Amino acid sequence: MGTHSSSEGLATGHRHDQSIWVLSLPLGIAVGLVLGIKAALIASASCWAGGLWLSPDLDTRSNALRRWGALGFLWWPYRLLVPHRSLWSHGPLLGTTARLAVLLTWCLIVTMAVPALSPAVLLTTLQQLMRQHPREFIALLVGLEGSAWIHLILDGDPWPHEWSKKRQR
Repeated sequence: MGTHSSSEGLATGHRHDQSIWVLSLPLGIAVGLVLGIKAALIASASCWAGGLWLSPDLDTRSNALRRWGALGFLWWPYRLLVPHRSLWSHGPLLGTTARLAVLLTWCLIVTMAVPALSPAVLLTTLQQLMRQHPREFIALLVGLEGSAWIHLILDGDPWPHEWSKKRQR
């Protein structure tokens, strides 16, 4: 099942997936040259995971959404609120941030629902991890954003529709 038809000039879901499989390693190597081997592995893995499970196409019936299986319902609010190829789905940095915010929101909801957990503990733990492992955290974010850029470039125009329309005037 592809995310787009070729007639629209956008890459298919299969093409997006292939590119993530091929380009995750070079992205990790590039990050590793700057931040070290551990960061390289994290960047490659997060690019791979980001491309296959956190794609900008989670707002459509896409391969990425299908991979979530029974947990696909987690993306229902995102699909409802975010127009396809908008600033919030396909915007540089903003799209990745929006998808991570959806995941964090669900994690916070789970911590509120499970008595042994706490939203404050989750947020404090995340903050401590960022402080104690800044290189690895940067690698994680670079990998996730890199996967989004691979997707956007394959779609032919790496800018959201709102920006593309303004440039064409």
